[in-house]
Amino acid sequence: MDETVKPLRIPPEMSVYADRHEVFHLVQSMVSSLMVDRPEEPISYLIGLLKRSRVDIPRISVLGPPAAGRQTVVRRLCAQLGSVQVSVDSLLDDQSELSKQALQYTHTQQEVPAELLVKLIQQRLAKIDCFRRGWVLEGIPQTRQQALSLQEAGISPDHVVMLEAPDDVLLERSQGRLVDPLTGDVYHQTFIWPSDQTVAQRLEKGRSLSEEQRLAKMQRYRCEVTGLSSAYQHVLKTVNADQPHANVYQQVLGFVLTRRRSSAPHIPRILLFGPPGSGKSLQARLLSEKYKMVDVCCGQLLRSAAAGGSAVGELIRPYLETGRRAPDSLVLQVLTERLSRLDCSSRGWILHGFPSDREQARSLQESSYQPNRVFFLQLTDDVCLERLSLRATDPVSGERYHSVSRPAPGPAVQNRLQTRPEHTTHSVTHTLTQYWTHTAALQAVYPDAVHINADQDPHSVLEALESGLSSKRSTLSD
Repeated sequence: MDETVKPLRIPPEMSVYADRHEVFHLVQSMVSSLMVDRPEEPISYLIGLLKRSRVDIPRISVLGPPAAGRQTVVRRLCAQLGSVQVSVDSLLDDQSELSKQALQYTHTQQEVPAELLVKLIQQRLAKIDCFRRGWVLEGIPQTRQQALSLQEAGISPDHVVMLEAPDDVLLERSQGRLVDPLTGDVYHQTFIWPSDQTVAQRLEKGRSLSEEQRLAKMQRYRCEVTGLSSAYQHVLKTVNADQPHANVYQQVLGFVLTRRRSSAPHIPRILLFGPPGSGKSLQARLLSEKYKMVDVCCGQLLRSAAAGGSAVGELIRPYLETGRRAPDSLVLQVLTERLSRLDCSSRGWILHGFPSDREQARSLQESSYQPNRVFFLQLTDDVCLERLSLRATDPVSGERYHSVSRPAPGPAVQNRLQTRPEHTTHSVTHTLTQYWTHTAALQAVYPDAVHINADQDPHSVLEALESGLSSKRSTLSD
């Protein structure tokens, strides 16, 4: 018997189907609910779960030091998402046997043991309102040990928000804390003030800790923040709370409305469009290096095929030598062969240089290699011309230089620089005209594509691309 273990080849059609119907996320949500609720009849439970309208319910934790605004953010989230707010205070007010045990610790100013806290949380999350509507944990967990205990119990938030602000700002907020006695909402004269004058008139000075207690709580949080961050590093977003509350909340809401980056063994299939000089090659290389996906440049792929001596390469070579466009059928043959290899199917790919018009885009859509992320890098013609026409290459070192942004290091290098024929002003202008001729049609094929301003430093462009990779909006369907 052949004992050799061969890598499993997953047909690209399976990945496309899974992405289109969100199979990976569906399975993860079901398994997560199963492990948290631990029903006696798992099969019946899952059937019931699938029959409900919401499988993808919110599971969120909002952390932060005292006075960072956790309670206000959590209340707004719960109101908008229809979820249940769960805090230590609400757990202790539950009037259950477990809450009575926990109160014995708080009355003597002792910390509730992690094991008991986890049982309290399990008891609360098992109730039907949390099961149906989802939950938002306010300030839970407080320590890394609590976080690990929750994970061992199968309680793992899909999103963790960590609010941060300087200590002096937090101390100022603590001292000026005001509370609405009817709703329990927290306000502050310089941070959050009610728009309703009636509410403003009934505000009362909130229950506040002593200066010593505030500093102790803040110090404890600072000691635990690194451990908490590491425990939730794959689902964590840190938000600067030292800004207007509306801005804080919008950042938090935008994050929790995205799917978890690790919500599935998601295999990226990225198309990158942009005019010449927009930085497609650079961004493709940066994404490839960071996320280990395969950088597929169509032009380089055709040149490699022509140099390789294959039957298809021999057919392509005359077109490259004369500067003509190779037939779409030949290009697709080379491209699909590359995308079908194990590295592309297992790690994902980022394609640039193809498609260049509606017909090529339709051909790609009809193949087994549809993209699930599409980006258009946007740049004005003037900037494109400046970037390319002032660019030159050192034939000795292969280094690229730019007369404005990266001049040659000395006269010797400057004198031997060469400008590529396709980077002359006339050639770039012609290529730009061709690009814009087909761009509207390509955008019609990919209406959900993300448009990114490429007239900024490369790392800012990369950050925008990374944000698009995790956004629901950038997930395409047929």
